[in-house]
Amino acid sequence: MYVSHLSLVDFRSYVGVELELNKGVTSLIGPNGQGKTNLVEALGYVATLSSHRVSSDAALIRAGASRAVVRARVVRDGRASLVEIEITAGRANRARINHSSVPRARDVLGILRTVMFAPEDLALVKGDPDGRRRFLDEIVVLVTPRMAGVLSDYDRVLRQRSALLKSAGAAMRGSRGAADLRTLDVWDAKLAQTGAQIMGARQALVAALRPHVCGAYEQVSEGQGAAQMSYSSSFDASLPTDRAVPLAGLAGVGEHGAVPGAELLEARLMEEMARLRTKEIERGVCLVGPHRDDLFLELGGLPAKGYASHGESWSLALALRLASYRLLTEPDGPDWVTDWGSDGEPVLVLDDVFAELDTRRRDRLAEIISGAGQVLVTAAVASDVPEQLAGPRIDVMGGQVTHVR
Repeated sequence: MYVSHLSLVDFRSYVGVELELNKGVTSLIGPNGQGKTNLVEALGYVATLSSHRVSSDAALIRAGASRAVVRARVVRDGRASLVEIEITAGRANRARINHSSVPRARDVLGILRTVMFAPEDLALVKGDPDGRRRFLDEIVVLVTPRMAGVLSDYDRVLRQRSALLKSAGAAMRGSRGAADLRTLDVWDAKLAQTGAQIMGARQALVAALRPHVCGAYEQVSEGQGAAQMSYSSSFDASLPTDRAVPLAGLAGVGEHGAVPGAELLEARLMEEMARLRTKEIERGVCLVGPHRDDLFLELGGLPAKGYASHGESWSLALALRLASYRLLTEPDGPDWVTDWGSDGEPVLVLDDVFAELDTRRRDRLAEIISGAGQVLVTAAVASDVPEQLAGPRIDVMGGQVTHVR
């Protein structure tokens, strides 16, 4: 898989740009603030319908414009697909595939797959749980695009249930008597149904990622310590061994372990919501569900957050990205990898990462990824790009792109 052409209209700083790309390594070189990251951000948006930099799509539209358009030609197994996404502030985005409209923008998910390394990745280790949850959910959607709909449904249910909890709390504290909780029961069931699918998928993913993270960290750090990861739930979601089932959250994810099935997780979520009902109404928030879970990371038996040095944190962040790339490309991997075809390897994007790394980690990362099918590297100066990643160069200056060689 590779991207052969990228076209932007009113996206970020670009009024318009056309960018031809090829397999192998391509470097985008230019001073900070000239638009390099905007280009790779657009590719990431095509792959995930989200930005690695901001949470709101409105920031992606050029100031003064009413909409932005991103087009990418994606080649896989010798066949090209043109994906077009129209981003409009305050309205649902629209998408087309090969010039034909699709019912929902998320129908384009799965055509392009990217794995992006960025300076923001340090927050995967040092930051808040929401960044780690987003990391897991992005890979879940790459593997199973239909999960984008489940995640969207869960967010909608969570907002509605939270509003009802606040209303119920206000009624109980006021003079209107006891609140009518029958509607809340309905939303409990909806949250448990969607939440169980998300938790099952995440746990399956963590089980599949774990050996890759351990191996990648050993490579990047050159054997300086051992990394471990586990899924930390807002309640005890573990089950007796005789009730555990093969990894089912991601269909066919492989025999990497066992996780609770979605039905069992749904029942456990219902139990927890019933147990915490009074406390939730008093506080007006949902206290249980995948929105409160975390990815727990360890180095040398200690929590990485708070104990790992800056260099160790960077190595672990790189290991997480490398692990996701390896999981998506392992030749003898599970069925959901081989179903992508012989050319399903994700596009690797390294956005100004090498400037953040010391020489040793820079060389190790370059060595590990040098054989990838398509790699896009952004850097302020050409000398930041390791020799192992020599290839065509594109200069980016003031929103203009120039092919150097």
